[in-house]
Amino acid sequence: SRRMVCGGLAGCIAKTATNPLERIKMLSQTGEHGLKTDSVMGLYRSIIQNEGVIGLWAGNGANLLRIFPAKAVVFASNDMYQGIFRQLTHTPEHQKLHSAYAFFAGGLAGMSATACTYPLDFARGRISGKLASHARKKEYKGIWTTILLTVRDEGALALYKGVTPTLLGALPYEGIKFGTVGVLEKLFPLPVDVPVDQQQPQTSAAQPLRKMIFGGIGGVMAGLITYPNDTVRRLLQLQGSRGTNVQYAGYFDCVKKTYQAEGIGRFYRGILINIIRMAPNAAVQFGSYELLKQLTAKYF
Repeated sequence: SRRMVCGGLAGCIAKTATNPLERIKMLSQTGEHGLKTDSVMGLYRSIIQNEGVIGLWAGNGANLLRIFPAKAVVFASNDMYQGIFRQLTHTPEHQKLHSAYAFFAGGLAGMSATACTYPLDFARGRISGKLASHARKKEYKGIWTTILLTVRDEGALALYKGVTPTLLGALPYEGIKFGTVGVLEKLFPLPVDVPVDQQQPQTSAAQPLRKMIFGGIGGVMAGLITYPNDTVRRLLQLQGSRGTNVQYAGYFDCVKKTYQAEGIGRFYRGILINIIRMAPNAAVQFGSYELLKQLTAKYF
C-alpha cells in the first residue's frame, strides 16, 4: 500500500508540473486549435488569449483523478511483476533483475493501469485536445460533463475510443521507461545496494537524484519511440466529438488515412514539445517516488 500511495503522489506531482507542456503537445497532435501553424509559442499565446492562464492546466483535474490510481497501479504492479519474474528466474533481491524482465514487468504494469483508468484518460483527451475560440465555444469543460456528453451523444462504448493504441502503447512505453532505468541502474550501481531503512545517509540522499536522472532518460527514450502511436490515440479519442467528424473505422484505418493525407510527419506533430516535457516529467516522477518511499519508510 505504501508503494501505491507513493507512486500515485509521484504521478500527480509530475503531471501537474508539466501539464502546460502536455496541453500544447496535445493540441499539436489533434490540430483542433484553429491556427495556421502549430508552433509552441503560437499555441501558448492562443491558449492564454482564448482560455486564460488556467487553460494551460485544462484537463489536469481529469489527469490527476486518473493519474493517482494509474501511477499507483503502475509502480505497485511493476514491483509485483518484478517479484514474479524474480521467482521464475531465481534472481535474489540484492541482485538487479535482467533488463528484458524489467522491460516486460514495466509493460505489463502499464497495461494493467490503462485497463483500470481508460475512461478518465479519454475525458482528459477531449478536454485538452480542443481549443476554445471566439467562433467555437468549449464544449468539454470538466470530467463529468465530458463523460455525460459523450455517453449521451455517442453511447457508453465511446468512452473506450482509442483504447487499442493506448493498450498497444502501454507495453512498450512503460516497458522502455522502466527497462531503461533498470539498465542504467546495472551500469551505474550504488556503492551500497541495501534496503532504504538500512542505507547510510549519503547513499540514501543520492538515491532520489539518481532515480530522477535515470527516469528522465527513460522517459525521453519511451516518448520518442512510442509517439506516433500516441498521436493515433488522440485522433481516435476526438473523432465524433462535438465539432469533429467521424473519419476512422479503427486503429489501422486511422494510421492508413492519416499517412495518405499528410505523410509520416503528421504522426510526429508536437514531438519537440513532448521531448522537452518528458525529461522533467519522468525525472520528477521517479525522483519524488523514491523520496516519498524514504520519507514514509518509518511510518508504514
